[in-house]
Amino acid sequence: MAIMEHSYYGSFGYHVSNFFAVSSRSGTPEDLKYLIDKAHGLGLRVLMDVVHSHDSNNITDGLNGYDVGQSSQDFYFHTGERGYHKLWDSCLFNYANWEVLRFLLSNLRWWLEEFNFDGFRFDGVTSMLCHHHGVNMSYTGNYNEYFSEATDVDAAVYLMLANHLVHSILPDAIVVAEDVSGMPALGRPVSDGGIGFDFRLAIAIPDKWIDYLKNKKDEEWSMEEIVFCLTNRRYTEKCIA
Repeated sequence: MAIMEHSYYGSFGYHVSNFFAVSSRSGTPEDLKYLIDKAHGLGLRVLMDVVHSHDSNNITDGLNGYDVGQSSQDFYFHTGERGYHKLWDSCLFNYANWEVLRFLLSNLRWWLEEFNFDGFRFDGVTSMLCHHHGVNMSYTGNYNEYFSEATDVDAAVYLMLANHLVHSILPDAIVVAEDVSGMPALGRPVSDGGIGFDFRLAIAIPDKWIDYLKNKKDEEWSMEEIVFCLTNRRYTEKCIA
């Protein structure tokens, strides 16, 4: 978490300002390599929290405003409302732009090969997959919630490319999607027509525990709600809670 360099620590590292730099707050690149090597020596696998769902809107120390040299799609981010996440105060990538694809895919390869990470946890996948970013949505599992004009097809294709690339470079890599939507086929291989993640991060489970511990008395706990939350996933879907 918070490995990529970021200018505002209040964002917990999610407003990235340099995708190819280790955050100076935690030491040097050599320190990170040493940590990963030590973890591997102990039989541990190390996943990186990768933020390709949005980016810092800073102009002086971020990508915002950079011309990527294409006449029809001039920047890394969408313009207008589509290019801005109101809740996160950040810029949203234009995944239809081939230079954006080259930038983000090379970024994944760089972290794998330069630092020997064993995989990634992709942040904000729900926001990527939908034009409404999952804001004010209460997903029921109905397929119309996932396959409609609200689906960001360009983002889904990018994630398919990303998972294909990662598993091509490192076949036993672990790639986890932070997703609260329950998007069908999110955890199916790209060869099956899926998006290609190995696991979905079941955010609802820790959120449920936080809600219960903060807001409910012991006698108000509902076993029905707890069991539903623990089992509410698509058949055979692999989840990490």
